[in-house]
Amino acid sequence: MTASHCVPFTAAEVGSFTDRLDRDGIIGLPGAFTRDWVTRLGEDIDAAFAEARARPDGAVGRGPSRYYVEIHPEQLRGFVELATHPWITAVAEAVLGPAYRIVEVGFDVPLAGAVDQPWHRDFPAPEATTRHRRLTSLAVNVTAVDTEPDMGPFEIAPGTHWDDGSSFDHGMFPPRESYPRYRELATRKFPRMGDISIRSALTVHRGTANRSGKARPVLVLGLDAPGAGNDAQHDTAVTGEFWTSLPEPLRAHLACPIVDVLTPITQKHTIEGLVMGESGT
Repeated sequence: MTASHCVPFTAAEVGSFTDRLDRDGIIGLPGAFTRDWVTRLGEDIDAAFAEARARPDGAVGRGPSRYYVEIHPEQLRGFVELATHPWITAVAEAVLGPAYRIVEVGFDVPLAGAVDQPWHRDFPAPEATTRHRRLTSLAVNVTAVDTEPDMGPFEIAPGTHWDDGSSFDHGMFPPRESYPRYRELATRKFPRMGDISIRSALTVHRGTANRSGKARPVLVLGLDAPGAGNDAQHDTAVTGEFWTSLPEPLRAHLACPIVDVLTPITQKHTIEGLVMGESGT
């Protein structure tokens, strides 16, 4: 399954992870999976991406030459290994509570020619965060490739998940006069195959320009605390056969309908400020 970290983490270790997540809005675990496991993940993403782009609304734009695709869990051969990884489950339970839910499985693909995105959040901050300083959702990211400097690496401004977003356009896009601060705070991430990260989608971030001739696909696993409500934007489903194959503890966290036949997903989680293709600086 994994290259390392196959045993449960201690309470002290989990506390260290959540402290860093609280401070920075993002944490990472290098070498969580083997490169062979990630190679299979990349193959599954490539197949799903080709299928999605071949039909209307199968992939949604997130800027020029940049796409997002939501998929069903059983389209990934390694879904169980990912969703039950001890690091992910430990952090999710500590931050979101033991009844957290998996509400999203998808991937982002910046292709050659993708430009700098505007700084943004993935959705407006909920009241639980703005008033009570509590995170109600997390995004797990797994790169399918070794990220190189010219491939449009992910850029994030640590600590900005607590920023007051009342002046943000649609609660998501900070005003341009605040860009110098984000550029000063920003760090670019260069994950390699096997690395995983967990972040708050409220931490202000952007994809940068992909000046290479390569795609940079990244898997997204979205997790919610009970009542967070992000599941309304997603259409994840599983077949009965797949459901019965899942470990019981995983079923308890998988919030989606059970169907006889999977229907290709029409993308709902559009972010208008990114679809329009305005580049950021």
